[in-house]
Amino acid sequence: MQKSPKRYLITAALPYANGPLHIGHLAGVYVPADVYVRYLKGRGRDVIWICGSDEHGVPITIRAQKEGCSPQEVVDKYHALIKRSFEEFGIEFSIYSRTSKPIHYETAQAFFRKLYESGVFVEQESDQYYDPEANQFLADRYITGTCPHCQNPNAYGDQCERCGTSLNATDLINPKSAISGAKPVLKKTKHWYLPLDKYQSFLENWILKEHPEWKVNVLGQCRSWFDAGLHPRAVSRDLSWGVPVPLEGEEGKVLYVWFDAPIGYISATKELTPEWEKYWKSEDTKMVHFIGKDNIVFHCIVFPTMLHAHGEYILPDNVPANEFLNLEGEKLSTSKNWAVWLHEYLAEFPGKQDALRYALMANLPETKDNDFTWRDFQTRNNSELVGILGNFFNRAIVLTEKYFEATVPQPSALDAEEKELLGQILRQREAIAEAIESYRFRDALKEYMQLARLGNKYLADREPWKVIKTDKERVASIVYVSLQLAGALAVLGRPFLPFAVRKMEAMLQLPATSWDGLTETVIAAGHKLGASELLFERIEDAAIEAQVARLQRNAEENAKKSAAENAVVEPAKPDVTFEQFEAMDLRVGTVLEAERIPKTQKLLKLLVDTGVDRRTVVSGIAEHFTPESLIGKRVTIIVNLAPRKIKGVESHGMLLFAQSADGVLHIMSPEGETENGNRIG
Repeated sequence: MQKSPKRYLITAALPYANGPLHIGHLAGVYVPADVYVRYLKGRGRDVIWICGSDEHGVPITIRAQKEGCSPQEVVDKYHALIKRSFEEFGIEFSIYSRTSKPIHYETAQAFFRKLYESGVFVEQESDQYYDPEANQFLADRYITGTCPHCQNPNAYGDQCERCGTSLNATDLINPKSAISGAKPVLKKTKHWYLPLDKYQSFLENWILKEHPEWKVNVLGQCRSWFDAGLHPRAVSRDLSWGVPVPLEGEEGKVLYVWFDAPIGYISATKELTPEWEKYWKSEDTKMVHFIGKDNIVFHCIVFPTMLHAHGEYILPDNVPANEFLNLEGEKLSTSKNWAVWLHEYLAEFPGKQDALRYALMANLPETKDNDFTWRDFQTRNNSELVGILGNFFNRAIVLTEKYFEATVPQPSALDAEEKELLGQILRQREAIAEAIESYRFRDALKEYMQLARLGNKYLADREPWKVIKTDKERVASIVYVSLQLAGALAVLGRPFLPFAVRKMEAMLQLPATSWDGLTETVIAAGHKLGASELLFERIEDAAIEAQVARLQRNAEENAKKSAAENAVVEPAKPDVTFEQFEAMDLRVGTVLEAERIPKTQKLLKLLVDTGVDRRTVVSGIAEHFTPESLIGKRVTIIVNLAPRKIKGVESHGMLLFAQSADGVLHIMSPEGETENGNRIG
């Protein structure tokens, strides 16, 4: 039997400081971790929760290039935004640090040096793309080219974002540097590698045999890596931004971000407390990593190998990684702005932190991808928080105010059903605890809400507003029982709904009650309550419709942008002589009449005033313009094109149009003071 830990070390994946937080980050990592930590603290456990901004790596430098500033300016900007968003949302880390701090540089370099001096790394040369104009090696994201699978001309050196295929930079057709546009060349470079293959047996035994209780999605991904066979992984890169490799004569090389970032947990703990070693080097500590599924390989395979090879550190007890959260049926995408950004939510839904926490907890992607929709968010808030939890709690308080002057009444004898209901408090507490300690946070929330459902049913069945007319003593018992349930909801709700619980505690004037100190009597008779207030507020349709409309606008803008970026421009036709060009007679004209040609989808019959005459022109533009929209439009027309019959209508001339990358047709309309018949050219 595993002994109980003396202390807990909880880590949450370090968010990249190259953009704001969105709901995928919250559901994948930070909300479940916050629930777990609040639960442990509520039980009086020695626990620290470590996080901070990951401020190195190629995404930072790419963002700096896009914004026209330095990498330091980028991380300063987004670190501040992320930290403030966490605080306003109620995420309470023991420390939120950053990997650009000197203490992190010192810690990461010392870790590297220990492995280097112990002979852990494999040193080898390899060919890597180099920009001859910028005079630097190129990270995968700094190389673009044509995807060999879908022919996307804007694929990156590590992935094609159109078809989703993982790539190597050398797979790209016609690669070019994203920095200078130059064609990169392959050049030898030296790096150090962590030989994961040498540690595969250790990892398989440690994960598959010693931790069969890990989540199925985590074990499944680990098995797939083992089945494919582990390979050495570079721990350094040729970059100017990052923690420098601490070896003489190796200027221009930095620690690869996947190596440096998890060491950020250690450096942040050092920053937090001089007793950091007892959390990292004592077998009495239970370490848990909260991450998303894209980080499973780093926290289950790579980082444990680093810790094991170092020799002084404990390994994680569990890595309860979540899958991905989709948005309105589509994958979250920061580049496409298909996301719900936390700082925007906080500004647009003030005071509704718990509404989002609740919706995300109820739909956590614990073992498979799940979907967030604004309509579901509204329903969760209005039907469950307002309609179930808020309804019961507020009724209990209001009944006490109305019938007993806001004082907990002395109950008369309780019947068997009421005794059973009060006994349910401790049963629900144990069910919630078991679910949280098994990292089943959705189940824990259901068990919590079950207590509110039972309370609502109890009040609906007993109808104290009717009984008060004949039996006030019976109502005293009903209100007393309801207040004990309300008190239990306040104590047991602390991990889930911190903002609402503060209101609950204020309304109840709740005596100091710990999780383990909870009993069937939460509030004694004679206790005076505080003033009542609404626990939750409804979210109206207009607020939801505005969010859905914003996403739709983002999707439309992204589709236009994508079409423009991926448009294939037709090659130029063969040259013509000046005399041939001069033979064309281009004139200004005005459309006088327009109608569809029957039994056709594309053809319109137009009457155009060319200044020379009025003539009929047939044009295949019916899918782009209605006849009514063209009447009165100024156009450019070729007036000396030989007539020909189209669907029985003689067409004499041609109008000029241009098609944009997104497929929209535009009239080539002359500008300025021009009259019908004026020549163009």
